[in-house]
Amino acid sequence: MSFLHALLLGLLEGVTEFLPISSTAHLLLAEKLLHMPQTEFAKSFAIVIQLGAILAVVALYAKRLVGSMTICLKILAAFVPTAIMGFVLHDLIKDVFFESTSIILWAMLIGGLVLILFEQWHSSTSSESRAAALDRITYHQAILIGLSQSIAVIPGVSRAGATILGGLVLGLSRKAIVEFSFLLAIPTMLGAVVLDLGTTGSEFSGQEWTLLAVGFVAAFLSALLSVRWLLKFIQHHSFTTFGMYRIIAALVLWMVLY
Repeated sequence: MSFLHALLLGLLEGVTEFLPISSTAHLLLAEKLLHMPQTEFAKSFAIVIQLGAILAVVALYAKRLVGSMTICLKILAAFVPTAIMGFVLHDLIKDVFFESTSIILWAMLIGGLVLILFEQWHSSTSSESRAAALDRITYHQAILIGLSQSIAVIPGVSRAGATILGGLVLGLSRKAIVEFSFLLAIPTMLGAVVLDLGTTGSEFSGQEWTLLAVGFVAAFLSALLSVRWLLKFIQHHSFTTFGMYRIIAALVLWMVLY
């Protein structure tokens, strides 16, 4: 991996992390398109730089988090299902899911169809959102959202997409569930990075740590813009656009990579 690769992948991570299109899938597929070898470092790189994007949320929501212990506790409650799933399936995720281009592309394609069909169903219902604000999410809803997120251990599913759809099914407003998805990413990715570096970090060279730093910073800066853009976008648009993008991207990449 070169410094240019690290920079490009970091920017890609920051732009895609909070969109329902799977940042992990984009990173892994980009590495294949760039003909980068699938080393243990490359896999860890795809995990670790996601924390850089997550820190953008910390920067934007720091006052909100510090000012509300209740929100923090609900985020931790939602984190538990994913923590259990990630710990139990860690080796399977890195050694099988990350290695399989077919699994990633199928997950992107099916996820796109689900987004489109869900928006068709959701727009046809007349029920009003029961929680118009982040503060009104209950612990029960938080845990169910966490269960939805746990499905995203499969690259291509999209952590953001799974949590957002799970929240909308529960009757939350789009703004509330998108913000909750942002915040839930903090313990989720922190846990993933700690677990991964705890098992592989000691094997990295000095240059590899530098590459991680480059990708980390690039992801942080690009994510600051991505978060603000998505919050504005959802106020006037559905997620159908992202569903269509996922399908088209999966089909195009299938033709290119196979």
